[in-house]
Amino acid sequence: TQVKTQDRDGYEAIQLGFGERKEKNTPNALKGHFKKATTTPKAKLAEFKGFDNLNLGDVVNVDIFEEGTFVAVVGTSKGKGFQGVVKRHGFGGVGQATHGQHNRLRAPGSVGASSYPSRVFKGMRMAGRMGGDNVKVQNLRVLKVVADKNLLVIKGCVPGHNNSYVIIQK
Repeated sequence: TQVKTQDRDGYEAIQLGFGERKEKNTPNALKGHFKKATTTPKAKLAEFKGFDNLNLGDVVNVDIFEEGTFVAVVGTSKGKGFQGVVKRHGFGGVGQATHGQHNRLRAPGSVGASSYPSRVFKGMRMAGRMGGDNVKVQNLRVLKVVADKNLLVIKGCVPGHNNSYVIIQK
């Protein structure tokens, strides 16, 4: 959908679009962007470096990958909501269930010092929202390339929920 050049943009890259998007749900700025590329509105846009001799409007398929090679897959991990410190950071809880510990097994325990510094340090691992992060899984093997259906079969853990978008890097 776009070719970035050193003269105009300051770096060399190409922008690829994937998936279809309804015309009525596309902002006007993006409508003009896709019209300039002579393509229909796309659902996902991503930039890649290292592609040579590609022009505006060219189609990139899975035939750029070979079977048996290793790739990296980038995606957004599954969101797990608000979690406590035991699940989120692997804390052991407060001691054992003896010596008067009452319903404190999964609590974080003490979080700050006393009168100095009289505050909790930044970056203290506490309960909070877990998941939904950008994750890159490396060294996944390409098992099969089905060029006629534009499919790629990869062995390993691919980040994200079902039907989510991922970026596959060589």
